[in-house]
Amino acid sequence: MQDPLNRSAFESHLNTTFHLLEEDRGTLELVEVKDKTPEGFPGEQFSLLFRGPLDAWLPQRTYPVEHPKMGRIDLFLVPVAEHKDGYRYEAFFNRSTLDDA
Repeated sequence: MQDPLNRSAFESHLNTTFHLLEEDRGTLELVEVKDKTPEGFPGEQFSLLFRGPLDAWLPQRTYPVEHPKMGRIDLFLVPVAEHKDGYRYEAFFNRSTLDDA
């Protein structure tokens, strides 16, 4: 992994493909990065929304994915919606600056 796992790193890779590394499950496209940081929180909280294919539903769990620039990342994905163009999956990050101390 080359970039730190923070919101700005993922924002720079919006609308790019992440490859699922196990069981030939295909790819996910990062379609949204949302800031969810509450006021006064010492760090950042954010969520990622991915679009996956309609022919391969993923149950909630951790998946190893690989991105050409970010490298390998383990993401805990939660299925959140089904659309005509594919399933949506969310990953949530909670990064406290207190963890870095």
